[in-house]
Amino acid sequence: MERRLISGHSPYEPLVGFSRAVVVGNHVYVAGTAPIPADGSAPPEDAYNQARLCLEIIGQALEKAGAGFENVVRTRVYVTDPVHFEDIGRAHGEVFGDVRPANTTVVTALLDPAWKVEIDADAVLS
Repeated sequence: MERRLISGHSPYEPLVGFSRAVVVGNHVYVAGTAPIPADGSAPPEDAYNQARLCLEIIGQALEKAGAGFENVVRTRVYVTDPVHFEDIGRAHGEVFGDVRPANTTVVTALLDPAWKVEIDADAVLS
């Protein structure tokens, strides 16, 4: 089965050895996506805008894979503090309110202390 790698702009991709997304058959697996701006600047300070940035990066990867948010069947949201859940959930709901993928949200530490959220997604191509 063909395996297609999709790169993004994370400085960790070549360092750690991962792809922003991998397409295998009709499945698209988008890696954990942190709020890393393409220009290398600091992430937004608030959880809502961090989540929006994560979702924007995920959307770009899905587009490169030939998919869109409507193809997403599962998301995982990693949040550093439950206090951020409502803002992150609002951003997630703005994108996935009609799609309603399966979701798991976990409270955990993230690699960069400035990050409040990281999101990954799985999609199925039509």
